[in-house]
Amino acid sequence: MSPPPPDLETFPPLRAWQRKALVEYLRRRSPDFMAVATPGAGKTTFALRIAAELLADGTVEAVTVVCPTEHLKTQWAVAAARVGIQLDHSFRNADVHSSRDFHGAVITYAQVGMAPAVHRRRTMTRSTFVILDEIHHAGDSRTWGDGVKNAFDEAERRLMLTGTPFRSDENPIPFVLYERGQDGLQRSRADSIYGYSDALRDGVVRPVLFMAYSGETRWRTNAGDELAARLGEPMTKDLIAQAWRTALDHRGDWMPQVMRAADARLTKLRSHGIPDAGGLVIASDQQTARAYAKLLETITGEKAVVVLSDDAGASERIATFALSEQRWMVAVRMVSEGVDIPRLAVGVYATSASTPLYFAQAIGRFVRARRQGETATVFLPSVPHLLGLASEMEAQRDHILGAPKDPDGLDDDLLERAQREEKADGDLEKQFEALSATAELDQVIFDGTSFGMGALTGTPEEEEYLGLPGLLTPDQVTTLLNRRQTEQLNAEKKAKRNAPAAEVPAPREPVILSAGEKRVSLRRQLNTLVAAHHHRTGLPHGKIHAELRRICGGPPSAQATIEQLEERIATVQTL
Repeated sequence: MSPPPPDLETFPPLRAWQRKALVEYLRRRSPDFMAVATPGAGKTTFALRIAAELLADGTVEAVTVVCPTEHLKTQWAVAAARVGIQLDHSFRNADVHSSRDFHGAVITYAQVGMAPAVHRRRTMTRSTFVILDEIHHAGDSRTWGDGVKNAFDEAERRLMLTGTPFRSDENPIPFVLYERGQDGLQRSRADSIYGYSDALRDGVVRPVLFMAYSGETRWRTNAGDELAARLGEPMTKDLIAQAWRTALDHRGDWMPQVMRAADARLTKLRSHGIPDAGGLVIASDQQTARAYAKLLETITGEKAVVVLSDDAGASERIATFALSEQRWMVAVRMVSEGVDIPRLAVGVYATSASTPLYFAQAIGRFVRARRQGETATVFLPSVPHLLGLASEMEAQRDHILGAPKDPDGLDDDLLERAQREEKADGDLEKQFEALSATAELDQVIFDGTSFGMGALTGTPEEEEYLGLPGLLTPDQVTTLLNRRQTEQLNAEKKAKRNAPAAEVPAPREPVILSAGEKRVSLRRQLNTLVAAHHHRTGLPHGKIHAELRRICGGPPSAQATIEQLEERIATVQTL
C-alpha cells in the first residue's frame, strides 16, 4: 500500500518568493516550470511544497527527484520525509520498479544516463512529478541530456531547479525553454527568478565579503628560466595562470599566510556572533587538498576534515562536519551546489577554476543564512578574472546558445583532469616549478565595490579588516568598510606630514610606476572619490560605480584598464 499523501496543514510556512512562485505555478498548470533561485534561498522547500500539492489533489501519484550527487540523494530524502513525502534514496537501476512503501525515489543524473529506459518505465507506470535539481547538470554530457529527455518526456509534470542557470558550453539543457533575442542568440528563460540581490535584501542570504590577497611570486619554467610577477598585475593569460598556481603551492608562504588570516577571521566570527562558524578550503586536486589539511593542522592545532570525491564515506564526513563544531574542512569536488552546511562562514578559494559557473557554485556554499546579520568571508587570490566575478555576485546570467567564445586561458580543462585523477604531478606540473610566493591583503570587495589600500599580512592594518564583527547588516558592512578605508587614508596622510624633512632636498629620479602599481593607485583614487560622492549624495557606492560603468562602459573596477579607470575618475569629478 502506498503511503498517505502529505498533510498540507503541517507544511512549514513559505518565504515570500516561494509563495509568489507557488501561486504562479498553480495558476499556469503547465507541464514544465523552471525556477531560478540563489543558493540558500530554499529551492528544496519550494519544490517539496509543489510535490505535496500535486500528491494531495491527485494530479500525480509519484515523485522522482534527480540530483547531481549521491550525497544530495540522502539530503533530499531527509528533507522530504520531514514534510511527509517518502522518497527512496537507495533506489538502484537494477531495482527496475520503486517500492510501494515510498511516494517515489531520488536518483542521480548519472543513473538516468546509464539506464533511461528503466526510468521511462517507472515514469509511465504511475503519473509522475519529476524534480530536476540543478538542471544545468543535464547538459554535462550528451548521454545525460539525452537520457533525461528520454526518461521523463512522458512525465505528468516537470520542475527544473537551479541556482546557476548558465553553462560555459552550448549543450542545450533538456526541458528548458530558449528564446531568441534581437541579437540572434538563444537564451534560457525562467518562469521564476529570485536572485542573490533579492535574497540579500530580504535577509534570506548572508552578505559576502571577499578578501583578495596579492603578493610576489617566483617560478621556473620548463625551459629553466626563472620568472617573477606580482599577483594581480596585468599580464598575459599564461603568466597569470602560472603566478596564480605558484601562489596556491602549499610549499610557498602565500597559502600559509592566507590560511592564518582566514583562521583569524574564523576565530573572530566564533567569538562575536557565530559560535559554531566553520571554514572550507576549496582545493584544485586531491594531493593538494591533503597538503592544505596538514597546513591547517599546523596552524590551528586541530585536524581538518578532508573530503575527496572518490573516497568511501565522503558523504558521511560532510554530514558529520555539518552537525559538529570542527573548524575546517578541505574539499575538491564533493562540496558543490546543493550541499547544505549552513555554519560555513569562512572560505579560502584555493583553486584555479575560473568559470562563472564554478565560482558561483563555490561561493554558494557560504551564503546560507540562519539568523539576521550573519556575514560570510571568502579569501581569494587577487586575480583580475576572479575579482571581476566577485564584483558581479549579483549579476543574473542565462544559458546562451551561439555566443562567441572568450576562453579565459586559466587552465580549467587541466583542473578538470586533475580533479578526476589521484595524481597532481602530470602535465600541469611539467609546465613550471613553483619557487616562492608571499601574500599581502590587496583589497576587500563588497557589493561590487573595492575597499582598502592594501596591508601586509600580520600587521594591525590587516587586523582591522579581519576583525570586522560577524553580525552585520549589509548597510553596516558598507559603513564599516568605508570607515576603515578613511582611517587608512588619514593615517597615510598623517605619516607623510610627520615625516622629517631632509635638510637639503636631494635630486629625485622621476618615479616610474609599473602598470600594476598604477592600476592600484587609480583604483584607490576612484574609491576615494566615490566615497566622497556617497557622503554628498547619500547614494550607495554600488550605484555610483554602476552609473560610472553605464556612462563610461567597461567591466567592474577590479578588471578595468588604466584608461577606463582614468575616464571614470574624470567622470565622477563632474557628477
